Amino acid sequence: MSSSDQPQGAETVLTPPSARRRSRKPWVIALIVVLALPVLLVGGYLGYLNHIVTTNIQQADLLPDANGVAAQPGSGGNGPTSTAGPSAPLPEEVDPSEPGQGDAPGPLPVPAESAGDNYLLIGSDARAGLAGARSDVIILMHIPEDRHNVTLIHFPRDLYVPIPGRGRNKINAAFAFGGAPLLVQTLQGMLGVKIDHVAMIGFEGFKRMTDAVGGVDVYVEEGGTIDGHVFTRGMMNLDGTEALAFVRERYDLSQGDISRGRRQQAFLKALMLKSTSRDTITNPATLARFIDAATSNTTVDRGLDVGEMRSKLIDMAGLRGDDIRFITAPFSGFGRSPYGASIDIVDWTRMAAMGRAIRDDVLDSYR
Repeated sequence: MSSSDQPQGAETVLTPPSARRRSRKPWVIALIVVLALPVLLVGGYLGYLNHIVTTNIQQADLLPDANGVAAQPGSGGNGPTSTAGPSAPLPEEVDPSEPGQGDAPGPLPVPAESAGDNYLLIGSDARAGLAGARSDVIILMHIPEDRHNVTLIHFPRDLYVPIPGRGRNKINAAFAFGGAPLLVQTLQGMLGVKIDHVAMIGFEGFKRMTDAVGGVDVYVEEGGTIDGHVFTRGMMNLDGTEALAFVRERYDLSQGDISRGRRQQAFLKALMLKSTSRDTITNPATLARFIDAATSNTTVDRGLDVGEMRSKLIDMAGLRGDDIRFITAPFSGFGRSPYGASIDIVDWTRMAAMGRAIRDDVLDSYR
């Protein structure tokens, strides 16, 4: 309506621009809050997860120093759970000059970088009461550069290998002699491959992680009864207590530690699939419980920060069963050490081939 069309006597009222802006302001604020709420909630949740990780997880000197030398037990470099305490009996020592089964053929290769990422996972059963003096799980996880799958290599604890500065012995003796750094140095010498990061997990952590995701479906290759828990051949859903009994047992299995290694592989595969499934990743409460359980019993090397751990979890989200491959480090048979201990004899030709496959990021082709 123009001013000429306005009825006579009607007063023209002009609303100042500032008043118009003030009248719309509450609506603008409400709109901003509505739009920003999901962002604030997600940001707050991620901040909460970050707080859990940074509060729970411990860092320690788990890698050899810049010169490739492992720290000695008691030097303060390995943390309280990675060195053999004074009451922990050390395994048999063997004279480095003494010939025996499983000797490496000539000088060991110099560790080299590989195209993918190599993580050493060390599991220790605190039930033994030796403050982590023995490594019950030794697994090297290789993630290729293109992230298309994950390969986990199980190293049986009785593999008879050269340990730098300690002669030949079972591979888990390296952990007892010099903690995680000496075990890393031993593996790097065997494979000729640099290990990028280390994570040590107590068996109690496996139990809590299993319960956090509501149990896991594990294929039981060899049945039996352990600590009152009955395991039958085939697929079983295990809770944390059952899973702990499942991965601990070795004496009643057909091939002892080799069979236990296969059990540990089956359990870890089941746990990885469940923890990286869409149901877990998209459920804030479940994911928070799992991360809390995973980090409260874990120690990592000082170079593995929260950002990288989060990035790797995202990389592995949605893994399928076929994307996770387990292999056992090559050995040619069983024997006895010069002191009569039962040992697994390394197949050094195939070990060298496996090391080259890791280095060249073609582990899929290794058989």
